[in-house]
Amino acid sequence: MRIEDYPPQEPFSEVGKRYHDEAMRLGAGIVGEDHRYGEDPYQGVALYRPAKPNGRVLAFLHGGGWTNGYKEWMAFMAPAFTAAGYLFASIGYRLAPQHVFPAGVDDAAAGFAWVWRESGGKPIFIGGHSAGGHYASLLAVTRDWQGRLGIAGDAIRGCLPISGVYDFAAGSGLAMRPRFLGTGDTERAASPIHRIDGRPRPFFMAHGERDFPHLIRQAEAMEAALKAAGAEVSRIVLPGRDHFTASYAGGEPDGPWVPAAIDWMNKQP
Repeated sequence: MRIEDYPPQEPFSEVGKRYHDEAMRLGAGIVGEDHRYGEDPYQGVALYRPAKPNGRVLAFLHGGGWTNGYKEWMAFMAPAFTAAGYLFASIGYRLAPQHVFPAGVDDAAAGFAWVWRESGGKPIFIGGHSAGGHYASLLAVTRDWQGRLGIAGDAIRGCLPISGVYDFAAGSGLAMRPRFLGTGDTERAASPIHRIDGRPRPFFMAHGERDFPHLIRQAEAMEAALKAAGAEVSRIVLPGRDHFTASYAGGEPDGPWVPAAIDWMNKQP
């Protein structure tokens, strides 16, 4: 889908505009199949199929502070994964402030369910950057959404958040309340660290060495909480990367994240 065909979203911040321009530059000429799982233009999935599929799938959610972003941003990631035999799917979702929690995570769940069915109904991986890492993690630690979508409880094979957000409650370190939370008492309900239900799926966590300090602290706390709940967890720090360049690592076949992520996924049963 062309960016100009989407309904307007919030104006980009200066850093957001730079990220948008770079993501689109990196993904230029990489074309996937455009599919819809809902009526809203943002409720779509871009599929990138490998020439030699190995049966494994990575569904990924873009960032953008819950108010910005397009599934097309993640096109730059696809070649590194399709070359390794993975079906790569980029899931879009409705954005705040027009759509507040739980609309975005409900969309992430519905988009994931669509990819799960399209790829054969076997467990698949989910990941995301920043806000997308938050939604991916929330789906991976909760068990109250699979049944209503008619998918298997073990549909998520593992979770790969990059620079994710895991906590919105008091002490989270956030400078302000994100608008996607709306006006209700939603901070804990939206926080993956406070929603761990039983033993979570395996996690492969990553963040930049120069990421936002509060997100580094959140990642450390989330790793500890997941391990306490019995999850298999690996966490890597991407040398020299900040919050945004950590995302670009997702498309670098010889970079600090892609080979490690593929190796980790290949070892998952």
